[in-house]
Amino acid sequence: MSTFILGISAYYHDSAAAIICNGEIIAAAHEERFTREKHDASFPENAVRFVLKEAGIEFKDLAAVAFYDKPYIKFEHLLETYHSFAPKGLVSFLSAVPMWIKEKLFMKKMLKDEFKKFGNNKIPILFPEHHLSHAASAFYPSPFEEAAILTIDGVGEWATTTIAHGKENRITIIKELRFPHSIGLLYSAFTYYLGFKVNSGEYKLMGLAPYGNPESPQTKEYKEKILRELVDIREDGSILLNMKYFKYAIDLKMTNNGKWTQLFGIPPRNAESDITQEYMNMALAIQQVTEEIVIKLAKTAKELTNSDYLVMAGGVALNCVANGKLLETGLFKDIWIQPASGDAGGALGAAYLGWYLWKGEPRNVSGNIDEMRGAFLGPEYDDKNILGVIKKYNGKYTYYENFDDLTKIIAAKLAEGNVVGWFQGKMEFGPRALGNRSILGDSRNPEMQKKMNLKIKYREGFRPFAPSVLEEDIQEYFILDRPSPYMLLVVPVKNERLKSLPDGYEKMDLYQRLYHLRSDIPSITHIDYSARVQSVNEKANPKYWSLINEFKNQTGYGLLVNTSFNVRGEPMVCTPDDAYRCFMRTEMDYLVMGNFLLEKAQQEKLVNDSDWKQEFKLD
Repeated sequence: MSTFILGISAYYHDSAAAIICNGEIIAAAHEERFTREKHDASFPENAVRFVLKEAGIEFKDLAAVAFYDKPYIKFEHLLETYHSFAPKGLVSFLSAVPMWIKEKLFMKKMLKDEFKKFGNNKIPILFPEHHLSHAASAFYPSPFEEAAILTIDGVGEWATTTIAHGKENRITIIKELRFPHSIGLLYSAFTYYLGFKVNSGEYKLMGLAPYGNPESPQTKEYKEKILRELVDIREDGSILLNMKYFKYAIDLKMTNNGKWTQLFGIPPRNAESDITQEYMNMALAIQQVTEEIVIKLAKTAKELTNSDYLVMAGGVALNCVANGKLLETGLFKDIWIQPASGDAGGALGAAYLGWYLWKGEPRNVSGNIDEMRGAFLGPEYDDKNILGVIKKYNGKYTYYENFDDLTKIIAAKLAEGNVVGWFQGKMEFGPRALGNRSILGDSRNPEMQKKMNLKIKYREGFRPFAPSVLEEDIQEYFILDRPSPYMLLVVPVKNERLKSLPDGYEKMDLYQRLYHLRSDIPSITHIDYSARVQSVNEKANPKYWSLINEFKNQTGYGLLVNTSFNVRGEPMVCTPDDAYRCFMRTEMDYLVMGNFLLEKAQQEKLVNDSDWKQEFKLD
């Protein structure tokens, strides 16, 4: 008999739905991909409808619905926090509490009201804790029978960091760090101060950090001030924040800007303004501090569990640089990180807890392969769907019966310096494009990073791009001895591929350094000679693998630039319609959807496209 459990995350950011059957993942998707509203926090109605359809069932057939956190405990956290900081935060308190009493405190009723849209609201609703959902999303689909579990994010109900132990079908929470002391919120505070948006700009801070000068007295001074005034890091990796410098517990702001300006000697940066060296050095300082904390926590997890393996989830687990440094320590034989480590992944973890904790079912581990199916868990579209969209826009296309013929043409186009939108199969679950909703370019081309940032993605020019490399060729290019299928590790580019730096390099401005030719694969070699690697396995994604392999046949290089198929401020494309409109509104040269090839020069301009955002804003 089949038992279906639906997992949901909602009402904070990155709403999502996931469904499992007898412990196996069937489908999962972010709500933002359907609504086109980035980081959509609403109830994931569209995602729920999709995963039910993919499972071939109706809502009434579910055994249970699992929500990814406990609203009552979160409300307790809200009340106790305001009480602790009173009378500060009164205005914020008076605005927040009515919303909670009206909506979130009665979460069960809210959810049942939403379930009426599906014709039934009598399904049991489970409420596992937030960090337990994260832990479950990391451990249960991992290839390990037993592992230490580290979850780090902003805040759940009370917990901000937890160390747990997973064994067979059980997860035991061993230690937790509680609000307001939070590694995720510390990093987000610097994200905010550096002029980026909290809960989405942390990637930008991580990408900016390598532009900081590690030998600069200013960088060392910033780090010293962070450790002296802002955060007390204990040997076990737990932290205490000096709340005089932070406002997130009592206000809608992250930092006490006056105190930060006095401490660091520079004001908060305005979004879209020039990024001076001081802010780059500040980004590097907090990145270094974060790496130290993560490694200390991992050591503690090792000591407490005596495990050879580690799994990770939570927003901070998406800090690929820290993950790479952790891997370098050799603390664990292997590390597995949930590709949807943020709140969206909590939906999957909640569903798993329904199966293993609520139902008490045994867990069978398959061995070296994880259970995420490459993270290809979203919608897919056949030739009929794709052709319908092309005809809707009067598009000009060529259809290839033989996919190998298509890969030969696209590999050649990429080698000529063209940028290609690549739309295939099931959409990815998680924030990374892994070869099904991707924009591709030639990593050897020194102009490719600039072109893709400014003319395709419409985003800051300093942002790095990741390589997709044939799994069997990883060690040809990178110092990495294992696969990295989910683009969650930043590692060094091999020394043989690097080029020397010019005199006075550290004193050059950001873009002079950025556009210096650093290696023979410059478009994916970051300023510090690193790369965020995605390895491509032939069995996991045969079409993408065949394209890269054909590119290797033609050029000798088994890797491509891979970035998500979207522009700044917009979610990754989901449908062929999304893909075509994105293709037409950017300077992409070619679009491949399934076996269809479209060339930009042959297409008619889109008109009356009222859904498209003409002004791209920082997300």
